[in-house]
Amino acid sequence: MHASTQAMLQRSAPNTSQAPARGAAPASAPAPAGPALFPDFDLSDPTTVSPTDARAMSKVMFARLATLDEGTHEYQYVRNTLVELNLALVKFAAARFRTRSEPMEDIVQVGTIGLIKAIDRFDLDHEVEFPTFAMPTIVGEIKRFFRDTSWAVHVPRRLQELRLRLARATDELSQAMDRAPTPAELAAHLELTEDEVREGLVAANGYSVSSIDAGLASAEDSADGTSFAERLGEPDPGLEGIENLESLKPLIAQLSDRERLILSLRFVSDMTQSQIGEQLGISQMHVSRLLSRALGRLRSRLLVDE
Repeated sequence: MHASTQAMLQRSAPNTSQAPARGAAPASAPAPAGPALFPDFDLSDPTTVSPTDARAMSKVMFARLATLDEGTHEYQYVRNTLVELNLALVKFAAARFRTRSEPMEDIVQVGTIGLIKAIDRFDLDHEVEFPTFAMPTIVGEIKRFFRDTSWAVHVPRRLQELRLRLARATDELSQAMDRAPTPAELAAHLELTEDEVREGLVAANGYSVSSIDAGLASAEDSADGTSFAERLGEPDPGLEGIENLESLKPLIAQLSDRERLILSLRFVSDMTQSQIGEQLGISQMHVSRLLSRALGRLRSRLLVDE
């Protein structure tokens, strides 16, 4: 039995360790069920049994498993041997996902969990072949693994499934129309609203992410080593000026006409105090005092409002 599978079986098996009753003789472990059930087969490595023999042996073992008490040594032996006999189902299902980035060993282990669940739920009275019964459970467990671990950003399951539908629809329509379909065309094809399609397209951006330090996809843009971080915008310093101006507007309106004129000539027309004095017929010192008084009033009122 493979070490990883054996560890998984031990984790999934119920706890059967019980202290013997006081004064009772220790019970001896029953003989393994395999040789008694199948004397003509070598079960030292059940994974080497042919698929045909594995299917026939599984039927007998499921019938035997139904007669045993859960938690006994023989029950665990039969159950574990069933897992080993049917590992080929897991490998077959895992092969469908070999193009994914996750290691195949991890996919097989997840699929083995699905196999164990199928063994625990299988009933011979259903008159269904075990491979037919087990395969949806195995594949479902693997898909659940990808759904829960592959997305860079967690999104609801509804949107994860919508992304897959949109991806398939996009491929179909692109081949038929020889161009990328629009959201309206995708919505009509899938019988969805355009808002639902746009929501799915936005959610698809959370499937994978790239570092902002990574180079751009375009060879022309990335030739000089340009990265996403270097293309990110920065806050416009002028925004703070607009906010200050909007805060000062009602306060400036409370100044006298001459004070407002002096402020306009100084900060809008960019005139010097001497030039302002010549235009208004007053001295430069008088302009300085008026300007300082107006700015002081604005500053004090602005701080009070904050």
